[in-house]
Amino acid sequence: MKMEGAQGITASDPVARRLLTTVHVTPQTCDPAAVLRDHLGERNWAHLFVFSENRRDLQMIARCAVAQFPRTPVTGCTTAGQIGWTGYAQEEVSIVIGLPARHFATETVVIDELDTLDPQSLIDRLVQARTALADQHADKPNGFGVMLVDGLSLREDALAATVAPAMGSWPVFGGSSGDGTRFEETWLAHGDQLSTGSALVTFVRTACETRVFSLNHLEPTGRRMIVTKADPEQRVVKEINAEPAAREYARIVNKDPDQLDEFTFSANPVVVRLGDTHHVRAIQRVNEAGELVFFAAIEEGMVLNVAEPLEITSHLDQELSKIKAGREDVDIFACDCVLRRIEAEQTQATRDLSEIMARNRVVGFSTYGEQIGPLHVNHTMTGVMLVDPGD
Repeated sequence: MKMEGAQGITASDPVARRLLTTVHVTPQTCDPAAVLRDHLGERNWAHLFVFSENRRDLQMIARCAVAQFPRTPVTGCTTAGQIGWTGYAQEEVSIVIGLPARHFATETVVIDELDTLDPQSLIDRLVQARTALADQHADKPNGFGVMLVDGLSLREDALAATVAPAMGSWPVFGGSSGDGTRFEETWLAHGDQLSTGSALVTFVRTACETRVFSLNHLEPTGRRMIVTKADPEQRVVKEINAEPAAREYARIVNKDPDQLDEFTFSANPVVVRLGDTHHVRAIQRVNEAGELVFFAAIEEGMVLNVAEPLEITSHLDQELSKIKAGREDVDIFACDCVLRRIEAEQTQATRDLSEIMARNRVVGFSTYGEQIGPLHVNHTMTGVMLVDPGD
């Protein structure tokens, strides 16, 4: 593997001045451990996040990170793509994001078996970890949580609803692990160990001013549909308006039912109203029975509304400007839905979005879903703004 664009980094380089240090690694590098050692250097790290598109690379990079920084916690996951310091990273580029110990401290809770989750036991573990971290690092007054969860587990909704009450006043956000656009298997890394059907909640205590956010560029239309038959456990909608689901959805969005694909779903998303806010219930695929498989919770009687995307590049630029509120000493760690990436590719907006993310110092990964507070959502960019506290 090789370091993309990192040769000759100096103290005057904008990348080197960032609060979060991000290392890009590609499959051509002969010695990835040396890359991490050279570019993460001798600094003390509170935490290293590792993101790769496949199990092989995730395992290798995680092992290298643990070997080079044995006293630093390492967590991460497979993804639907990376966001590095140049924006959307090319396929097969892995990234490592370092949180410096000078400004951060972390504690990770491992959730091994999502299928047999004991909510109260998990809440107790989370509260204990959160309060212990806060007590040990009183010099770092702000806190938030980062959740990584198996993106094919079908358990993200239940997990987010369980984790949120344990957070106290700390906001929490996260992302579902991915597998490119294959949707076959996803993996989480804790240290150099990989697991599936699991989740990680990392509490972060920091001296930085923080703001957790979630944004999307979708506007509801008047085209509504009712879920009349569903399998909520599998997130499968069998019928819409008492008609076969895929066929009826295709009729409503004026598409050929035999031509429905990820591009159709990203261009014609559906949303559900919860209180005063609309949340996306993204469609993953059509199964062999002509049913719609969703990325998030779905149930009979739910009223869905077709949404129309606003222009994604100008919307992101405006929203990030609002989040930063005129500050330039800001880094953003983000979980960005794979459907946004697909839409960018379809509309030839990838380069412009990458430029916007690079300019606003956004790093992170593309997800199969995002978590914000007690909710599991789709088609969003969800993350945390971090303001460099300086020396």
